[in-house]
Amino acid sequence: MLRIPRLGPRGEGWVALQTVLIVATVASTLTGSRWPRSDRLALEVLGAVAASGGIGLFVYARVTLGRSFTPLPRPRDDASFTDRGPYRRVRHPVYAGVILAAIGWSLLRAPIGLVPSALLAVVFDLKSRREEAWLLERYPPYDAYRRRTRRFVPLLY
Repeated sequence: MLRIPRLGPRGEGWVALQTVLIVATVASTLTGSRWPRSDRLALEVLGAVAASGGIGLFVYARVTLGRSFTPLPRPRDDASFTDRGPYRRVRHPVYAGVILAAIGWSLLRAPIGLVPSALLAVVFDLKSRREEAWLLERYPPYDAYRRRTRRFVPLLY
């Protein structure tokens, strides 16, 4: 099994990596790269829908977690285990929402943004594995929950 580094006592390094990639995705619009005119409208509409859906999923998941939310992979000391709302089927809907929003932004604004968006998806995959190791230590029911849910996308991954 792959050993995922902690990157700090609570995983602060993971947050630093994701922040750099989110900023790079947004800053990609400064490059001036655009989609070819023939494909632009369809990709921009798809991007707007994806970005909006990602932001909506992020907000829904964040509100569902309430005071248990933290950007760090190690759970807060006062956090409680949640398997309701979007967490019924997906273990990391906050990350899924941010990835979807980043991809949507890139489709909408600048194709070069797909590079940091893809790297962000890799970072979130690794960060979620580190987080799950800590959640398994903290919450005995997490193992069964992990077996019945997907990491980011229901029925897929």
